[in-house]
Amino acid sequence: MSQDNLIKMECTNCHRVNYYSQKNKKTLKNRLELSKFCRWDKKHQVHKETK
Repeated sequence: MSQDNLIKMECTNCHRVNYYSQKNKKTLKNRLELSKFCRWDKKHQVHKETK
């Protein structure tokens, strides 16, 4: 993955970085929020983009 488009997705409940993803920063200015599976909580939680 390209390092300049790489983002980290952090769980809003346990605050662990569970996912890495890519984002087009020119078209998407706001931070991403996606419902993803958290393996520590063992259920789907909202994951937010971190810095």
